[in-house]
Amino acid sequence: MVAAAVVAAGAGCGKGADGPSDAAQDNAPATLPGAAEKARAVRDSTELIGRYDAAAAAHPALAARLRPLRAEVARHVEAFGGKPPAAVPSPAAPAATAAQALAGLAAAERALADRRAATALTVPGELARLIASVAAAGAGHAALLGSAAGHPASEGKSAR
Repeated sequence: MVAAAVVAAGAGCGKGADGPSDAAQDNAPATLPGAAEKARAVRDSTELIGRYDAAAAAHPALAARLRPLRAEVARHVEAFGGKPPAAVPSPAAPAATAAQALAGLAAAERALADRRAATALTVPGELARLIASVAAAGAGHAALLGSAAGHPASEGKSAR
C-alpha cells in the first residue's frame, strides 16, 4: 500500500493542483487544502515520538538504537509544520521486554505508514508527495524495528 501511494503521489495523482489557488492563498491556514491532514500528521508523529521516548526510558539498552529513528520522526513533525517536542508522554504503557518494545514500535510505525499512504491519495500534489515520503520512511522504520525485534521485514504483517 505504501509503495502504491508513493508512486501515485510522485506522479501527482493526489486531488487538486500542485499548490493552492490564489483564492486559497487568501484564506486562513486552517481552510487551506490539506490543513487538517497536516495537523493530524503533526499529532501522529508527536505521539510516535512519545512511544519512542517511553521505549527508550523503559529499556535504556535500546536508547542508542532508537535515537536516529526518533530524530527522523521529529523531522517529520517539522516537515508538516509542527515543532517537535523535547519529550512527550507515551499514550501506551511501556512494553515488558526490549523485544516487545521494538515490536510495538514497529507495529505503530507500520499502522501509521499505512494510514498515511491512504491519506496521500486524497490530498493535493506537494502535500501528497510529502505524506507519501513520510509514509515510506515509516515503513522503513517498521522494517528496521521488526528485524531488530526478531521479526523479518518480509513478513509484511500490518498492525490491526
